[in-house]
Amino acid sequence: MQISTTPNPSQVDDARLAEILANPGFGTHFTDHMLTVEWTPEQGWHDARITAYGPISLDPATAVLHYAQETFEGMKAYRHEDGSIWTFRPDQNAARMVRSSRRLAFPELPVEDFVACVDALVEVDQRWVPRSSTGEGAGEKSLYLRPFMFASESFLGVRPAQHVTFMVIASPAGAYFKGGVRPVTLWLSETFTRAGRGGMGAAKTGGNYAASLAAQREAIEQGCDQVVFLDDQEFRYIEELGGMNLFFVHADGRIVTPETGTILEGITRASIIELAGKLGYPVEERKFSIDEWRDGVASGEITEIFACGTAAVVTPVGELRSPRGDVPAPARTDLTMRIREALVGMQYGRAEDSFGWLHRVC
Repeated sequence: MQISTTPNPSQVDDARLAEILANPGFGTHFTDHMLTVEWTPEQGWHDARITAYGPISLDPATAVLHYAQETFEGMKAYRHEDGSIWTFRPDQNAARMVRSSRRLAFPELPVEDFVACVDALVEVDQRWVPRSSTGEGAGEKSLYLRPFMFASESFLGVRPAQHVTFMVIASPAGAYFKGGVRPVTLWLSETFTRAGRGGMGAAKTGGNYAASLAAQREAIEQGCDQVVFLDDQEFRYIEELGGMNLFFVHADGRIVTPETGTILEGITRASIIELAGKLGYPVEERKFSIDEWRDGVASGEITEIFACGTAAVVTPVGELRSPRGDVPAPARTDLTMRIREALVGMQYGRAEDSFGWLHRVC
């Protein structure tokens, strides 16, 4: 894929950029440029370009505004101590977007083109990749990358889009949760489900996240950080959080995570399964019930629970609240933090990448 670049004539000056990178927050500030690629049945993927970051113009009849045909990815670029910049398993994000595209009836962007597009934007905006200070949580800064694809055809008929736009934008990021790494309090939704068998739960599409927001608002009203969803058939089995996957550590060293099919196949989740196995903690992927959670914590059989995702990486889980009573936080976080440090250390170049997961950009 040939990518043209038109530099932004009004780039953020160095002084202002230093202020932003000192305290980037999450999803608040955006880099100087964005990448855009178009697709039509006649031309395929074409007109790949990097231009100044700014608003995009859409016709009121643009299909995505009416039928929500949209997919996206979330990933990060990390600056290592020597100044080099790396991404983490970008081929897996690209492969997941291919799977999401199939479910949303989109054209498939080849893995190598996806990676090339992300690399190109990061290289152009490399001064936006912050340095990360040492220490847990709050010091872990990165450049958050958001590739996304949407139906950009102006047409009100219900059909797969005949014009699709793929874009990549980037935003410097600090810790996802305010206050850094700490146990998060969860709310068990007994009213809402996120996805069902045959639905779009395994596709990374905005509709899945929209479906989580009413339950997330309920969680916030209950003083919780995140919501836990159950399956849509029996309201019995744990699925995932509004934006993260879950892992349950047992006293004998086993780790259980809910099986996929109706939940998102997280890149961080897949990495933890491999990493934990190498550390000597086998991971089972199976159905895991809310009763098993309650009973396991009460008996001490479940010693740790943690959640994971690109934005938050790995975070310990504390109390579970629900209309039927609360479940206290597990007693420990030792393995949680060990896995977290192993993963984060690899991403930032502080630990050996024995899996070959890091991809150098520049």
